[in-house]
Amino acid sequence: MSKRDYYEVLGVSKGASKDEIKKAYRKQALKYHPDKNPGSKEAEENFKEAAEAYEVLSNDEKRARYDKYGHAGMGNNMGGGFGGGMTMEDIFSSFGDIFGDAFGGAFGSRRSGRSRSVNKGTNLRLKVKLTLEEFAHGAEKRVKVNKYVSCNTCHGTGAASESDVTTCSACKGTGHTTRVMNTILGQMQTSAPCNVCGGEGKVITKKCPKCYGEGIVQAEEVIPLSIPAGLSPGMQLSVSSKGNAARRGGINGDLIVVIEEEPHPELIREGNDIIYNLFISIPDAILGANAEVPTIEGKVRIKIDPGTQGGKILRLRGKGLPDVNGYGKGDLLVNVNVWIPKTLTKEEQKIMEEYRSSSTFTPRPDADDKGFFDRVKNYFS
Repeated sequence: MSKRDYYEVLGVSKGASKDEIKKAYRKQALKYHPDKNPGSKEAEENFKEAAEAYEVLSNDEKRARYDKYGHAGMGNNMGGGFGGGMTMEDIFSSFGDIFGDAFGGAFGSRRSGRSRSVNKGTNLRLKVKLTLEEFAHGAEKRVKVNKYVSCNTCHGTGAASESDVTTCSACKGTGHTTRVMNTILGQMQTSAPCNVCGGEGKVITKKCPKCYGEGIVQAEEVIPLSIPAGLSPGMQLSVSSKGNAARRGGINGDLIVVIEEEPHPELIREGNDIIYNLFISIPDAILGANAEVPTIEGKVRIKIDPGTQGGKILRLRGKGLPDVNGYGKGDLLVNVNVWIPKTLTKEEQKIMEEYRSSSTFTPRPDADDKGFFDRVKNYFS
């Protein structure tokens, strides 16, 4: 796409004065400033276009070359300092953030350096394994964590005594320093964290002998955890302010608890459902029987109908795990397996040979017997 004429971009005539060009640029820059148009790529491109036009037309030599040769005279070796590949950082570093300073903070999101920096401790992560019973009912646990805590000798100040903490003379306790720069838009005021106190506004003249001025030491802490019912493996809980303490005061980090599952000896979790593999004998499958199966709440008895086929799934509704959002409970799915013995006595083998020739034992699946893929489809529906 061809570039627009720089005069057209700023909305001025070719005979416009420097003041008119400057005024026009400010108007365009205010209109398309990224703080006023968050997330808008179109506004960002217009902002860059206006800055590029101003960078050329505000310079007498570049403007004369542009008037004579147009954009062809603005090649990489002859044109503006930005060219076509400038970034937002290029613009703000060269022109200054005129919107935070010159216009009274109308767009204050880029003025974070003005406030005193606040130390924040780092987050901690640990894994906690839960049994199926704990997933179902919730749990109260206590975990021991090795972490940074506030020094109890200096109470987190890092100083040997209260009199050993003084206000930073460089920034007068504000945590930032300000300087005025002469730019093409006039005088611009910029702010940055103080390099003497590191943005804290205070200086330690004599360090604490225990923490050596850091304000934190390593120690073990026992932290209580209240774990709600219905969680799933992989979920995370955030315990506010139970992470590492911050250096020389500030905000503690958080403790991130990653939930894992302790394998159950008999039950298998599948989402909020619980699966149990039940094995029955051939006679029980043929004649029917009662069976005892485990659940999260204890054992229950179920009925095995005569002629039950291996692979049949019996669903016990509401015997699974609760939903973390309170949308009911999952089910217990009993997967029936018919146990086939690997060895037989001679008498048993003779009986089986007689059954082999019986028409009763000839497989004849009917419409009521679902195939394997139908059972799988029904299970996940």
